[in-house]
Amino acid sequence: MSAEHAVIVHADADLLAEAVAARLTVKLIDAQSARGSASVVLTGGRVAAAVYRAVAASPALGAVDWSRVDVWWGDERFLPAGHPDRNETQARQALLDLVPLDPARVRPMAPSDGPDGDDPEAAAARYAAQLARVAEGSADLPYFDLVLLGVGEDGHVASVFPEQPAAYETRPVAAVRGAPKPPPVRITLTLPAINTADEVWLIATGPGKAAAIGMAVSGAGAVQVPAGGVEGVGRTLWLLDRAAAAQLPAKAVSLRS
Repeated sequence: MSAEHAVIVHADADLLAEAVAARLTVKLIDAQSARGSASVVLTGGRVAAAVYRAVAASPALGAVDWSRVDVWWGDERFLPAGHPDRNETQARQALLDLVPLDPARVRPMAPSDGPDGDDPEAAAARYAAQLARVAEGSADLPYFDLVLLGVGEDGHVASVFPEQPAAYETRPVAAVRGAPKPPPVRITLTLPAINTADEVWLIATGPGKAAAIGMAVSGAGAVQVPAGGVEGVGRTLWLLDRAAAAQLPAKAVSLRS
């Protein structure tokens, strides 16, 4: 059975954030009901922050057993701990510090002032080892119920940028140097790692993303448009506002709201 693919378009960025927050809450509840725990890979950016704030404000917040949620990150800016531009800092301020998570199950990528010093390759290897320790059996990666991804104007996801070395990487975690978007040094899950998740949601707003999304959904290559190389094992969802969906063929959109 092939994986499900769907494009869901909401009227604007605010409605999109609220809808994704509701979906995320239900996904965590359903995963815990099925497996006893839930595992989510977080992303960064303005839309992600809005989603996390909406989850924190949701009346259903308490329906999730946050002590049984495993939190990972899809990528990180290689900056000092607590830096406001780190995805970890953003997620903690918007949601994570507001819910009763088990600290041992929250696993951020190492900062540039962490145990590996200013060495992103060593930090990437450390994260890969951490993933492998939690994985079952001989697997390199744990089970991910859900990976959340933003989409850049160039079609990048996580910190996998078009034509950059990470776009060709087969290891689960890679260091990134010379990223075209600041800061230039980053750590990222690679596409092979992202694509092990049960579900992957690509979330984007605004007209600046429309061309890249149109190419990705139409089948552009993963090296040229990394978003086009994303596919969850069970389901891949594109969650967009109308502006971001402006260059999609009508047949690609399964639901509008």
